[in-house]
Amino acid sequence: MSESALDAVAADSNQVKLTATGRTIARRMEEAWKAPVFHLTVEADAEAWNALRDGHDGVTITDVLLMRCAHALTLHPKVNAHYDADAFAVNQFERADIGLAVATERGLLVPVLRGVESLSLDEIASERRALVERTRDGRLSMAEMQGATFTVSNLGMFSVVQFEAIVNVPQVAILAVGATQPRVALVDGQLAEKGVIAMTLTCDHRAVDGATGAMFLRDLVSTRP
Repeated sequence: MSESALDAVAADSNQVKLTATGRTIARRMEEAWKAPVFHLTVEADAEAWNALRDGHDGVTITDVLLMRCAHALTLHPKVNAHYDADAFAVNQFERADIGLAVATERGLLVPVLRGVESLSLDEIASERRALVERTRDGRLSMAEMQGATFTVSNLGMFSVVQFEAIVNVPQVAILAVGATQPRVALVDGQLAEKGVIAMTLTCDHRAVDGATGAMFLRDLVSTRP
């Protein structure tokens, strides 16, 4: 494209400056892009996960997802960790402080639910609702967006089937969750349609190997306690 054509494009454009939050996110994404990552995808049984909501008013699939993530993170602390590039070290955490990506008018924000592994499903739902409400109303404090040990990004409500998320450094993994999709499978020896949810784990290979990521996903999609 010629210089005059570029000038014409510039004249017709509307430049929007990034907010302070947006600039911070941009810098962190540039850092994350340097990390050697790999992706693993599994499908969860949507009907079995929905069954976990029985008897719990106001509980969503996202709440079940957070509960299952916390359970899997306690089993696999290598995934519930930060990578320290300067020290060439991995800091593992006992507590599952899970960041939840939330779309707002000001862009994508990631508030943190603390100590999810110690909460009941109803408590997770209550705290998640309050946190998302504060996020969308612009009442979220900076402290509520810091210190996550793992992040979940769910785009299923936007009909996205499957995607790969970028690790939120210094975290070593992030889970991308898609919409429920129909599948034909053998159920009790008969072909039947069932719903599945695709989940893709992005891992920083400096801290997490393929076997560890696979075992985390195995325990995540299980509906056993």
